[in-house]
Amino acid sequence: MLLLQQLVNSLMLGSVYVTVAVAFTLTIGVLNFLNFTIPTLFMLAGMVGWAVAYWGLPFGLSGPLPWPIALAVGIALAILASLVVERFTFRYLKTKYGDSTEHAIPLVSSLGFLLIIENLVRIAYGTDAQRFPGPSADLTLNIGGVFVRVPQLMSLVVVLAIVVGLTWLLKKSALGRGLRAIAENPDAANILGVDIHRIVPVVFMLTGLLCGLAGALFAVNYGEVSPLMGEDIGTKAIAGMVVGGLGSIWGAVLGGLIVGLTETMTINFFGADTVQVAVWGLLLFTLFIRPQGLFGHHAIGKGKL
Repeated sequence: MLLLQQLVNSLMLGSVYVTVAVAFTLTIGVLNFLNFTIPTLFMLAGMVGWAVAYWGLPFGLSGPLPWPIALAVGIALAILASLVVERFTFRYLKTKYGDSTEHAIPLVSSLGFLLIIENLVRIAYGTDAQRFPGPSADLTLNIGGVFVRVPQLMSLVVVLAIVVGLTWLLKKSALGRGLRAIAENPDAANILGVDIHRIVPVVFMLTGLLCGLAGALFAVNYGEVSPLMGEDIGTKAIAGMVVGGLGSIWGAVLGGLIVGLTETMTINFFGADTVQVAVWGLLLFTLFIRPQGLFGHHAIGKGKL
């Protein structure tokens, strides 16, 4: 029964990794770009949600707001921040420097945004972890001796619904066809009439939405937020993305769940100190035997998504 409980716990934890891993996968699969601001957007949604629930909107616009509304504000700010990153890591630099920005400059500039946003949050709220005022009732189900918290179960359902919807968007919609055309060959897509300046911001909006939702779900499920919360989640989401396969949406889902399972079982059998060794050992083992991951391809952006 204890093993079954740990499996359930790993599934719930993996759902958070899945959401962030899918956000990484979008930028890798469409733009061939590792967006370092993703962990910070995750953190930003949780911290802003906590601040609005505890103090209210800034400049005295409101008193403390109910936690669902506060988290909605945090998610909206994560989307807005992601669009700011798009404006300055892609649109401005691409216009000014052209193809020289293809890889290095957007990557480094996104790292700059990560450090700026994270340190602004630290200046505003300190570095201590804060208790998030989520649901006050004990929302725990006992299913045959296995305990499942309702918010965690709802999180898993929401994550799966998002992934299914995103898969449909990419495969069936005109927007999805435009995104896949950009992933295949941006210059050819532009010649064929795909409006890159209209579609690329959609990638960043979806990235902000996914990270914001992940941060909100984490705050509700674990009842705690901090300016450092994005670092651990981000690295493990990257591990899940690589294990599942770069650029593969469903690969990111499987990889995130595998990382969640690895972490939970490692803590159960060997203790929390060995988690990083186990997760990154899994990543290195995957790279040695199958560098493209379980569902990935050798060439980023070719036949992906």
